[in-house]
Amino acid sequence: MPLLRSSFHVVLILLISWLLLKLSHKLIRTFRDFMGGRADGSEDTRRIETLARAFRYITSAAIFLIAGMLVLSEVGISIAPILGAAGVVGLAVSFGAQGLIKDYFTGFSILIENQIRLGDVVEAGGKSGLVEEMTLRYLRLRDFEGSVHYIPNGLIATVTNKSRGFAQSLIEVSVAYRENVDEVFAVMRRVGEDMRACEIFSDKIIDELEIVGVQDWAGSAVILCCRFKVKPLEQWAVRREFLRRLKVAFDELGIEIPYPHLTVYAGVDKHGSAPAFRLLRETKS
Repeated sequence: MPLLRSSFHVVLILLISWLLLKLSHKLIRTFRDFMGGRADGSEDTRRIETLARAFRYITSAAIFLIAGMLVLSEVGISIAPILGAAGVVGLAVSFGAQGLIKDYFTGFSILIENQIRLGDVVEAGGKSGLVEEMTLRYLRLRDFEGSVHYIPNGLIATVTNKSRGFAQSLIEVSVAYRENVDEVFAVMRRVGEDMRACEIFSDKIIDELEIVGVQDWAGSAVILCCRFKVKPLEQWAVRREFLRRLKVAFDELGIEIPYPHLTVYAGVDKHGSAPAFRLLRETKS
């Protein structure tokens, strides 16, 4: 009879635990959907999804832990010595698992402070890529080549998020020294206006092209700098299309895109001057 009662209690504990697990997951989903409906944009939606996954993980672990202790107590195994031993062992293990503990605390801080969300493109722990999963233990990124990086949260000291609010598509253009810089700027502005009028890119570009100016005098080129204010994650596509269109415009107008030049001298005479080599082409009659 006691065995039957104990078995009934174990089954009841497992059943209640299963119901609590399902209920907690349903409540988290309901809360996620409710907050998602009130979100201002995709960024808030990604943050809510990330927090929902973390809360689902925490509640599941807590329910399994409590259910396990109740089952052990019901079958006659005292959990007091286990808890005492677990405390001693946990103290010993904590010294060897400081990195793991740091991972969880750092992961919790990152989630609460809203530094990273699912779908963001970030640089963290020396790697960069699209955030596919964010847990209290690790961050999973997939880079442009498709490689997947698992980064323990404890290794994340600095986070560079490229998906917040807006982005700047920074573009450097090289032209020959003989070109008129103001004329080149005018061509760049015209190409930028054409892109903003394009149906494909009109929704991606937030503001008109900003001409930053002359960035540098390189060995064989003048470096001009400009930028677009664009929606998050669109900076690379806008940059590639702008350079493609600008190359077409330069070809039509004969604007030179330079390559390195080298002038070779045979040496100097006693007056310190010497002509450069010239390539002579002989023609035979």
